[in-house]
Amino acid sequence: MQQQSGPTSRVLVVMRHAKAEPDGPTDFERRLSERGRTDARAAGRWLASRGITPDHALVSAALRTVETWEAVAEVAGWPLEATYDQGLYAAGPETALDLIRASPTGAGTVIVIGHNPTIAYLAQLLDDGEGDVAAVNEMAVGYPTSALTVFEHDGGWAGLGAGSARVAAFHVGRG
Repeated sequence: MQQQSGPTSRVLVVMRHAKAEPDGPTDFERRLSERGRTDARAAGRWLASRGITPDHALVSAALRTVETWEAVAEVAGWPLEATYDQGLYAAGPETALDLIRASPTGAGTVIVIGHNPTIAYLAQLLDDGEGDVAAVNEMAVGYPTSALTVFEHDGGWAGLGAGSARVAAFHVGRG
C-alpha cells in the first residue's frame, strides 16, 4: 500500500471509531469500552501489516475517536501527532470531505477517524466503482465500529471528490 504508482497517488483510510461505552458525562465525552480498545488495537495491527503509515491523521475531537486513534497509532507504531477537529464530530459527509481536501499537499497517506453515519456515507461517496468488488460489497452491508476502508486516489487531496477513489480494502478491527 505504501508503494505509490505515481507522484500524485494517494492513500486514504476512512475509519469509524471503536466501540464506546453507552454513557458518559456527554456524548462527546464517551470513552471506549474495553472491547473498543481491543478492536482499535486489532485495526492498528491490520493497518501496520498492510504497510500503511499515515503522513497526516484527521481525527474527531470526541473522546472515543481520540482514544481510537491513540490505540491504533500505538499498536501500528506511528509516532504521528493527530490533528483533532471539533467540526468532524458533527460533520456530514460533504463537510468531512472538505476537511480531507485541506490535508497537507505533501501527505501521501491520510487517515480520518470519525463517526457514523458520516463515515459510512463518506466511504460510499468516495467509491469510484473500480476497486475491490468484495470489499465494496462488504462495506455496503454495514459499517460497524472499528470498520475502515482503504482508498487509493490518483491526484491531490484538493481534487478528492465523489467517485474519485478506488476501494483497495475494507476491514473491521476485531480483537
